[in-house]
Amino acid sequence: MKTQIFIAALFLSGFAFAQEKKSDSVKTQKIEEVVLTKQVFKKQSDRFVYDVAASPVTKGNTTFDLLRQTPLLSTTDDKTLKIVGKNNALIYINGRKTNMDAESVTQFLKNTPAENIQKIEVITVPGSEFQVESSDGIINIILKKKMSDGLNGNMRMSNTQNKYNGSSASFSANYRKDKLGVSANLYGGENIQAQHYVLRNGNNLSSNESTGNIDDPNQYLGGYLNFDYQLTDKSNLALSWNSSANKSYNSTVNLFNTIRSFNEKTNVLDTNYTNSRNKEDARSYNNSVNLNYELKTDSLGSKLNVNAAYLNYKRFQFTDNKTFSADPLGNDTGVIPTQTITQNLPQIINNFSSTVDYIQKFKNDFTIAVGGNFNKTKTDNDTKNNTFKAGEPTEFTPNHFIYDENIYGAYLTLEKKFSDKFSGKIGTRYEITNSIGTSDNAAPEYRKIERNYNNLLPYLSINYAINDKNNISYAFSSRMRRPSFWELNPVRNILTENNYTQNNPFVKASSTYNQELTYMYKSSYFLILNHSYFKDQITQVPLQGYAKSMDGKITEQNVLRYIRTNFGDKQEMSAMLGMNKTFFNQYLTMNFNIGVQHNVNNGSLSIDPTNGDIFLDKKGNQIVYSNNIKSTSILIQTNNTIRLDKKKTWFLGVNYFFVDKQQIELGMLKNLSSLDVSLKKNWNDWTFALNLTDVLRTNIVEIEDYQDNGNYNYVRNDQFRRGGTFSITYNFGNQKVKKVRDIEGASDAIKSRTR
Repeated sequence: MKTQIFIAALFLSGFAFAQEKKSDSVKTQKIEEVVLTKQVFKKQSDRFVYDVAASPVTKGNTTFDLLRQTPLLSTTDDKTLKIVGKNNALIYINGRKTNMDAESVTQFLKNTPAENIQKIEVITVPGSEFQVESSDGIINIILKKKMSDGLNGNMRMSNTQNKYNGSSASFSANYRKDKLGVSANLYGGENIQAQHYVLRNGNNLSSNESTGNIDDPNQYLGGYLNFDYQLTDKSNLALSWNSSANKSYNSTVNLFNTIRSFNEKTNVLDTNYTNSRNKEDARSYNNSVNLNYELKTDSLGSKLNVNAAYLNYKRFQFTDNKTFSADPLGNDTGVIPTQTITQNLPQIINNFSSTVDYIQKFKNDFTIAVGGNFNKTKTDNDTKNNTFKAGEPTEFTPNHFIYDENIYGAYLTLEKKFSDKFSGKIGTRYEITNSIGTSDNAAPEYRKIERNYNNLLPYLSINYAINDKNNISYAFSSRMRRPSFWELNPVRNILTENNYTQNNPFVKASSTYNQELTYMYKSSYFLILNHSYFKDQITQVPLQGYAKSMDGKITEQNVLRYIRTNFGDKQEMSAMLGMNKTFFNQYLTMNFNIGVQHNVNNGSLSIDPTNGDIFLDKKGNQIVYSNNIKSTSILIQTNNTIRLDKKKTWFLGVNYFFVDKQQIELGMLKNLSSLDVSLKKNWNDWTFALNLTDVLRTNIVEIEDYQDNGNYNYVRNDQFRRGGTFSITYNFGNQKVKKVRDIEGASDAIKSRTR
């Protein structure tokens, strides 16, 4: 109820601005529209540039809507954005990484009007100056420059109906007076994230099937506050604070389990039924503060940039997992659970970070960039696991895991424009990582895990404009992928009595090598060839069978563990053809991509890396999980905006994507697709929008895997993506206010590993 009152009060305050503006309106003389031709999408040196200020799709959209219609970008879950051929996309604003966590970034993008955006840069292979990992790409959002003093902002309210109803609201404002700029944002909402699972695993001698629902209610509140002060004509000082909180109480998992095991005496399969009922209460807090100093050293654009930041992340999670005997219809046959497992899973992360960057530009189109960074992180995970059989305590396994990590980094890049047609960039990053993980309740050989490693990461890019219509470029980079802090925390997330996920403190950093060749024609058509090689890839691997511990004990039933580990090597090769073009005097704007991707997997695992357990079949033979399968798949994506009237007030959006089946680490991922439709109406400073997602209800994850040893594993996850969202957005104030500088927090590279 409090959340609903907050949303209503936040939004209704906008009507006062609307009435004031309406009373001040005056009649204007109508003039004929002049259509200017401008390159909307083009290739520049190491990035693609989408000039959305020249695109007709901007008006009436949010920044998130705009990004999902940007060439090379896509989303399959309406939460995260991906670049074609990349694992992840990092969001930058005006060249600086956003100082917000994942949930706040999503809310920010969904509540920022696209009219504020000048252009979007898609950096598929980031240079050495960027702190990115693995094959991550960068989406750099360039805001329009607004010069005059004053106040402006926007308010937005939305209501979403999927399986359950959810609502959200946001308020943002920008104020500038002389040398001082202030930017603030506040958002909040509530929803219930619903999922339906079907899990099957086993072989012809034993099997386990679990079906049921997961309901995860969330209430969230967050925002940011930024101050930017111009000390002199050449220097600025900025302070930013970001905060978010999430509460997820009474999250439930209800699974009906069918367990079959071969009886050697009767030569038939015995069948048992159980119900797994999980209840979870969790809350998290994320706070960060960043101090930035920038000094311009000459008129060519040379500058010094210094950042210092502190990040504090807390998550408190308590789970209660009960197993009940059941009949074939799914009804409990007893009042007392046969097994109860309670878990207390707190996690606290503290990080101090600093970065220094200096860019020196010369008159002969030559640029040198040099810089460094330091990150000091400590995570504290004091977990407790208690097991009860038939109401009696049988096992207490507390584990206090502390992880300390220091990262030192330095980079150097040289960039030269040799002519109007030819330019190049070369660089390297050197990183030193020292980490110690300690556990007070593990086997002696696992109580202290110390890692020290150095990495030299080169980078190269070349761009050649053959003529006004043809452009070709090549880029190479090497990167690391450090495990997220939650992956290192050695805890189990239990689904059923014999099915759980297991994090792994022994996971080490992996390496990635990326190559990309790009050809662009008339700034509207492009071809991208990409190759990525992943060494010691970090992923989740399913191990199943009868687990035999190091002391010789063997589990009574077939178990399935999804374990985080370094699982061999992998290659990804892709070829993508794309087009971004307007037709019929800008009544139709089309963004179309079609491509093919080839995956080569090469990994095997036979021992649980967290405790040394080996897995046996019913006859006592050791089981090895392997994935040495190649697959080739087709990808299709099209985003279309249709202007329905001459005045540019009504817009129809039709978006569709299709991803063919492909081999991943867990098995064969079946094809995914989604048809989304939207209708928008612009009325003065108001925008009314209705978005329908996954209209055909085809965006459902299915994974199946069959091993040579007879084991199989099947997962079906339905997240009820079909639904509708109605939103109202109102822009108020002086729209010429200059934006506060968006500063990359020194802790941003660390913050991304908390999720």
